[in-house]
Amino acid sequence: MRTHFIFLLSLVLCAQHSLAQNKFQTSFPMTEQQVDTKAREIISQMSLKQKVYEMHGHGILRFGLSHVFSKHLKPILAGGNKKLGIISTSFFDGPRGAFSNKGATAFPTTMARGASWDIDLERRVGEAMSEEIRALGGNYSGAVCMNLLRHPAWGRAQETYGEDPHHVGEMASALVDGIQKNNVQACAKHFAANSMENNRFGGSMNMNMRTLHEVYLPHFKKVVERGVVSIMSAYNKLNGEYCGHNKMLLNDILRNDWGFKGYVTSDWSYGLFDAQKGIEAGMNVEMPTNKVYKPGAIKKLLHDGTIKQQQIDDLIFPIIHTKLLWAARKDDRTYAKELVGCKEHAALAREVAEKSAVLLKNENNFLPLDKAKVKRIAVIGSLANAKQTGDHGSSSVIPAYIITALDGIKNYFSGTAVEVLTVPNGNPDSIKAVCKNADAVIIAAGTTYLDEGEYIGEFTIRDRNNPDKKGFVVKAGILGLGGDRKYLHLHQPDIDVIHAASSVNKNIVVSLVAGSAVTVEEWHNEVPAIIETFYNGMEGGNALARILFGDVNPSGKLPFTVPKLETDLPPFDSFADSAQYGYYHGYSLFDKEKKQPRYAFGFGLSYTQFQISDLVLKQVTHTTEVSENSEITVSVKVKNTGNRAGAEVVQLYIGFPESKIDRPVKLLRAFGKVFLEPNEERVVNLTVPVNDLAYYNPETKTWIVDKGKYEVLVGNSSRDEKMLVQNFVVN
Repeated sequence: MRTHFIFLLSLVLCAQHSLAQNKFQTSFPMTEQQVDTKAREIISQMSLKQKVYEMHGHGILRFGLSHVFSKHLKPILAGGNKKLGIISTSFFDGPRGAFSNKGATAFPTTMARGASWDIDLERRVGEAMSEEIRALGGNYSGAVCMNLLRHPAWGRAQETYGEDPHHVGEMASALVDGIQKNNVQACAKHFAANSMENNRFGGSMNMNMRTLHEVYLPHFKKVVERGVVSIMSAYNKLNGEYCGHNKMLLNDILRNDWGFKGYVTSDWSYGLFDAQKGIEAGMNVEMPTNKVYKPGAIKKLLHDGTIKQQQIDDLIFPIIHTKLLWAARKDDRTYAKELVGCKEHAALAREVAEKSAVLLKNENNFLPLDKAKVKRIAVIGSLANAKQTGDHGSSSVIPAYIITALDGIKNYFSGTAVEVLTVPNGNPDSIKAVCKNADAVIIAAGTTYLDEGEYIGEFTIRDRNNPDKKGFVVKAGILGLGGDRKYLHLHQPDIDVIHAASSVNKNIVVSLVAGSAVTVEEWHNEVPAIIETFYNGMEGGNALARILFGDVNPSGKLPFTVPKLETDLPPFDSFADSAQYGYYHGYSLFDKEKKQPRYAFGFGLSYTQFQISDLVLKQVTHTTEVSENSEITVSVKVKNTGNRAGAEVVQLYIGFPESKIDRPVKLLRAFGKVFLEPNEERVVNLTVPVNDLAYYNPETKTWIVDKGKYEVLVGNSSRDEKMLVQNFVVN
């Protein structure tokens, strides 16, 4: 019986056989060919027990004890053999900082960072995360969460970058680069089609092959091409087959088609059920312990002839090869514990919060507020003083402090005569009394970990009739319950606060806090300013204050579409044991069906204005042999025509006006963020590989670039009314 108690007890009793290493390079450099030879030599010397030991995690005991008795958690170990010179992989989650480590830096969530559209910034976040992981004794990071946002109600939306495969792939690749710079192996997850929580334990995500290859896999392919070391499979099924058993995913596509040379790990504890299927599919490592990959079970499969010894050797080769290759990388740095939660990383967290906030509405230039004219400020709403940085699942971080919206405003006016007031939700008369004479009202509203997050529950598909049933892990307070959102609008108490405040004061800005889209139709016309801040990390309140009062010019852009009506989105029943994933979602669906969103993908206002002009396109010729180096080169001029410095995100889409098959109206294929002083103008160059024009033919299992006319569309959102358009022909 799979009770949480038995599961947790089994984890605690797992043996610990090796230690994580803070410095893990060999004493001499090795070429990849030398590593290849060495790996095969080591494998030839290993017993079956030693081989199987490399195929699973085993460091649960020290992790569990450190959770209780230590300030800093120990990493989860997998494999390792000192005698044979094989290091252990030492795993830390998660996507917004070192998982549950007291004092670690809590960065804004991945979705917030996706809203920055800032490749260099995300690379720096990866570097900071890996520094803290190394300081804690780790060498393997599960920070690269990159599943596609199919529907904004997904409870784990906050852990990915958005709804577009190109955008997700570019941002995730930057994080991979940053993490792996400091000799920390990056793990990209969850492979594949994982975008619902309530049915993630065994629900089947069904789609045709064209949808899979064009929509739900391109971002994973991009990080593989960038050099990610590891991939984690998903809990869910794909077209009826568990992803951890899925030979098509793990072997045919990942290894054969994409040339992936690293290793695959299972999602934890319930991502692998059958040793034979796992081995045949190419599942290298079961995490975090060996419920399935047991020596006795694998020995029996070998004895029965069900599997062959060569399959085991082939399975552990990528593990040994990767460990040796990374151990041979030169790294002379010392990663002191003082790096964990250091001032430099906290400053970076604030910078990220500042650059990821999306200004959605700014009627009559209400923002920025004039600090010289503000004498009395009301900071209200359910999240005005909530110390939260996001989900309480595997992405949880425990920073030394959290600056709330109220804290941030108070800090900003510390030492001045400005009066900062607040009042709890629930009493309209009190809210009106506080707001009536305020020079500005700031309402922080949205969701918390109680509304959305990684679903823990009973490790089965969530029961819609008893959705709050809690297992041992949740009851013990180890992890939160999580799950998908019930609706996209604000909770009624927050809507009531907005109504009450706006009835007595029109100087209102609403700060939306959530993992993804929040609909605003009930109150949109009552306030002059709306800003999406997401779960904006430990420094979020300070960042918010600096944005509202003009020290920072917001430059974030939405990484998803905000609908007017939830019914404009794809179907979403995450309690069902099966879901059909269509070819269209997000902006591609809105474009195809000619629907008007409230806020378009890629949209975001600024305190200044930008002009994009002078589109220049280099003609491209296409032959029957598509060269991977063939590119479409585009340049535009971007000018800051306002009186404040700021940053604009130039977005390039490709249109398919003459396609012989059904294709989206347009698809994002390149973007670049540029910072400009007032009246400054720069040329922004963007490139699109010719192969990015292709569609997948499931009959021939090939990618095809059709001859004919295409469009280049360049603007500052997917619905930019001033978008520059130019045709080109592939012949």
